Amino acid sequence: MTLIKSISGIRGTIGGKPGDALTPADILKFTSAFGKWITLKSGKNKIVIGRDARISGEMVRNLVTGTLQSIGVDVIDLGLSTTPTVEIAVTEENAGGGIIITASHNPRQWNALKLLNSSGEFISDQDGKEVLELAEQADISFSEVNELGTVTSDQSYLQKHIDKILALPLVDVEAIRKAKFKIAIDCVNSTGGIFVPALLRALGVETIHELYCTPDGHFPHNPEPLPENLVALSQEVTSKKADLGIAVDPDVDRLCFVCEDGNMFGEEYTLVAVADYILKHNKGNTVSNLSSTRALRDVSERAGVSYNASAVGEVNVVTKMKETNAVIGGEGNGGVIYPELHYGRDALVGIALFLTHLAQSGMTVSSLRSSYPEYFISKNKITLTPGMDIDGLLEKVRIKYQNQPHSTIDGLKIEFDKEWVHLRRSNTEPIIRIYSEGNSETVANNLAGKIISDIKEFLGEGTVN
Repeated sequence: MTLIKSISGIRGTIGGKPGDALTPADILKFTSAFGKWITLKSGKNKIVIGRDARISGEMVRNLVTGTLQSIGVDVIDLGLSTTPTVEIAVTEENAGGGIIITASHNPRQWNALKLLNSSGEFISDQDGKEVLELAEQADISFSEVNELGTVTSDQSYLQKHIDKILALPLVDVEAIRKAKFKIAIDCVNSTGGIFVPALLRALGVETIHELYCTPDGHFPHNPEPLPENLVALSQEVTSKKADLGIAVDPDVDRLCFVCEDGNMFGEEYTLVAVADYILKHNKGNTVSNLSSTRALRDVSERAGVSYNASAVGEVNVVTKMKETNAVIGGEGNGGVIYPELHYGRDALVGIALFLTHLAQSGMTVSSLRSSYPEYFISKNKITLTPGMDIDGLLEKVRIKYQNQPHSTIDGLKIEFDKEWVHLRRSNTEPIIRIYSEGNSETVANNLAGKIISDIKEFLGEGTVN
């Protein structure tokens, strides 16, 4: 059993003992601490909640709602929803914060509490530390009967979210309608099965081939939208002669596409394509995290604008976007952040912008993909062992490559001309992630292999435990 408290929220497996998993006791502990923190921080006693469709969602929702009521916090419950929809609702409702009940791309045994501030954005690392400190203090005063919070169900935000997307100047509904796209979708039996078809219909798409769109939480495959998990979608695209395939994760903040020939567009290139479209119409800076493809930097420089890299984590990307006044940003995991709508990864706005780009270009999806610089990212990991000195290990690697351009704002990233390798401790799993990128799979794998060999050598010296 696992319980992880990080910048990504309170995440754990269901079942087990308190402190070792996401149990009812842990949900009460962290929800009450967050509710107290929100009221102290914002002066408001209203929190918006929503959940994805995973099996444990209703149970966790009941615990979260009851806990917030018990400390005098009013709850606006969006029910089955998406992460970006809850983010939008927080500001629309003038709430003090939000809780999204979702473990995002994690398998079915996981769930989590994603925590939002009054701006509808993920709380910062410092804010998170304050919430965790309140939780450990366990100094919560519960409300008397006449001061309990209320619960209001609001099912209107599906349409409100879609209406906001349709109102964006760079979303061209008429062009999409005229293109008469035939689209296959895989929504992994979560809330994308509600939201994605509704959005596509609103955009004028008439032919939609739905795969796994029943929001019952029974994920038909690993819910992370990676190529190995999208075989059925690829087959659906080719068998139905669709123009493209669309896949989202359970809480609909990650987005990837399948080309008309069944090949993957590549989740790293979701943001690249959307940014390319935005920059054609609105020159401005771009941001992605250190583990994202160099292709966004290339597209940005080609458009004559500046690219900046942030530490991994949505809150870090958003912070850098605000610092640099970026017009588009996100993460290479298929996360598109379009600040004209809101500062959060949003697969729905990503779909609308991508389809507009595709419709206006008149290209096939595979042709559009081939118009971008070709890079390949190799994703590897090392499982942490008790007592391992991660910082010491990374410092040894840094010293070995100290003459190469490198960054230590988030683990260690080393650049080798247009190739790079990034080593960092995961926010959500007990592992070190090792991402490397080159202009081919072989180059990227060889670079990763070299760094892993270096790490094994340092570990073998016995100087890093």
